[in-house]
Amino acid sequence: MDYDFLYEVNEGVATITFNRPEVLNALTFDVYAQFRDLMAELRDEDAVKVVILTGAGRAFCSGGDVHEIIGALLAEDVKGHLAFTRMTGATVYNMRRLDKPIIAALNGVTAGAGAVIALASDLRIASEKASFRFLFTNVGLTGADMGAAYLLPRIVGMGRATEILLFGDKISAADAERIGLVNRVVAHDDLLPAAQEWAARLAKGPSLAVGMTKRMLTNEWHMDLASALEAEAQAQALMLMGQDHRIFYEAFREKAEPEFIGR
Repeated sequence: MDYDFLYEVNEGVATITFNRPEVLNALTFDVYAQFRDLMAELRDEDAVKVVILTGAGRAFCSGGDVHEIIGALLAEDVKGHLAFTRMTGATVYNMRRLDKPIIAALNGVTAGAGAVIALASDLRIASEKASFRFLFTNVGLTGADMGAAYLLPRIVGMGRATEILLFGDKISAADAERIGLVNRVVAHDDLLPAAQEWAARLAKGPSLAVGMTKRMLTNEWHMDLASALEAEAQAQALMLMGQDHRIFYEAFREKAEPEFIGR
């Protein structure tokens, strides 16, 4: 399929590059829909173990295109607006339901919907040149967009999330790392190599175990302790019967490196 972004798969790692650098990789209706659908399709793509998201040029993603989305939506009624906001929500839902790690390699401006896509990723590595802005309130919209009010407090805490979403101020890469919004900040030229190193480690690992870990991290957000303990007991019992766990045991006995098969 042809996409309005770059997509390539190499050694189990799918790299998606938002590719409208002339408008800071602003999203269009088509990009949203294609990205949403790809996140769902990758559930059944055995050749892909890990996903890297990044952007071309000096931005990761600046959010919705002002002319192609915001201007067009002003002519729509509430039904059209709701169809759009549900589509953007489905994008985040499909990212979180993908049982494969998503690494956001944040190369520059990460704003609006782009910031929420970064939030919905599992790991975030930022260039020293990157910056965040959750600027919804600055344009007269609620900061609770695409799951931002759900995801952000779980990553940085309620107090900081409230400040970030109410004010919409710019957050530097250094401050993002300090408050836990990104996992790591690296030199700009080291960004993709760092993301690729993490992706390669995960792709070569026990992918079923990695996927189950992501699934449980997401599912347990809603649970009390007793429910979480029971869910983990059931999940781990299944994993104990998996082939990868047996492969680990046999390799350990032979003092060899395990070669996992994702089963």
